[in-house]
Amino acid sequence: MRTKPKVLLVDDEEAITSLLTPLMERAGFDTTVAINGEVGLNQISQFAPDLVVLDVLMPRINGREVLRTLRETGNWTPVILLTQVGDAAERTMALVEGADDYLNKPFDPHELIARIHAVLRRARPGQPPLNASRRLASENLLLDRTSRRVWIDQDEIGLTPKSVTILEYLMTHPDELITRDRLLDAVWGWNYPVGLRVVDTRIAELRKGLHDDASQPRFIETISGEGYRFIGQVQAVI
Repeated sequence: MRTKPKVLLVDDEEAITSLLTPLMERAGFDTTVAINGEVGLNQISQFAPDLVVLDVLMPRINGREVLRTLRETGNWTPVILLTQVGDAAERTMALVEGADDYLNKPFDPHELIARIHAVLRRARPGQPPLNASRRLASENLLLDRTSRRVWIDQDEIGLTPKSVTILEYLMTHPDELITRDRLLDAVWGWNYPVGLRVVDTRIAELRKGLHDDASQPRFIETISGEGYRFIGQVQAVI
């Protein structure tokens, strides 16, 4: 019999845990709840979850501190952060610190379930997530996340900062449908006065730089009426 993935839900809001726990159980996850970050750290060592859903704003030890403690001790259990931060740069920093994904409150519970499935699919047991890797490669494409530089066949290509950020987000979420809304939120933030059309414009700009044919893509696939998916296999490069 197939073992259920174990998920630890760390959140001090009972309204959220009472809603999410039965939903996650019905989705096939063995779910345990911790009421704050301190309890969460103890539960991680005892429960040994396959994934942690971690609220950021909590008493005693906040979610970012829990995440840093895990990563500093070499624990690479996948983590999804639940944030209330509208600034895209601060959420990107959370990913750099070792989170596998984040979801901004308020959120659709079914979206969380989809994110859990996606993170578990791409998780590399005992290894850092793609989000924590300095360099990412797919076929002849190389992205250096620190220098914000991109190469094709060892030739550097000129991309705008926004195009690099979009490429980075897609490559750290390979084989996952990324809606236009989600890209807008991740790259621009909801407070930025742009519409969904700008996402399509930037994707077209990125494809041109990558010499990626939209009708026969190697890297970025369009999902009609929904969004985009990075279809190349992504690897961390040391």
